[in-house]
Amino acid sequence: MPEHTVKAFDEDITRLRGLIAEMGGLAEVAIQQALDAIISGDEELAKEVVDRDVKLDALQAEVDEMTVRMLALRAPMADDLREIIAALKIAGVVERIGDYSKNIAKRTGRIEGRSRFEPLTLLPAMGELAADMVHDVLTAYAARDPMVAREIIERDAKVDAFYDSIFRNLVSHMVENPATISSAAQLLFVARNLERIGDHATNVAEMVHFAALGSYPDDIER
Repeated sequence: MPEHTVKAFDEDITRLRGLIAEMGGLAEVAIQQALDAIISGDEELAKEVVDRDVKLDALQAEVDEMTVRMLALRAPMADDLREIIAALKIAGVVERIGDYSKNIAKRTGRIEGRSRFEPLTLLPAMGELAADMVHDVLTAYAARDPMVAREIIERDAKVDAFYDSIFRNLVSHMVENPATISSAAQLLFVARNLERIGDHATNVAEMVHFAALGSYPDDIER
């Protein structure tokens, strides 16, 4: 391959990684701000999260366009092909993480009597764990580090445990206080979205592992 072609390809890969990193940063902020809005009842902050989601959508569209162009013009093989395919899939997953954060933010104005809900003390910790998974898995992507990716996959069990605890707590609360069912259901929705964010971070970790080694973690375990 001519030197100028190799250089152009490397520049494209660098740009692709930069777009994914930018998406990841926006997704992390969206998770944290959506939770802050839920806990405090700040509807203005919630609106900012919802409005900013269009930026993530635009970045995903840019990644889609760029990967299609690279596949068509560069005809990549082996490691390069895996990296491009992984970037395409990761961008879609990160965009979905942004959607979950947006959905959390939209519940801000639908919760009454926040002081009555003990799970509100658990949601920030659950959200921090999920946000850390997103941050760390994108760091692993940038470094092409399959070992960190595997460690992140193992962390998802903690997010699931948080969700189970919150679910049981809220169901009990609804049984004992029927008047709070509507607000409690909104909090269940928030917890479920955080659990899905953890699942999506796990999906990204699997793709990072594939891009680096050409196999998924389950393939090795089998």
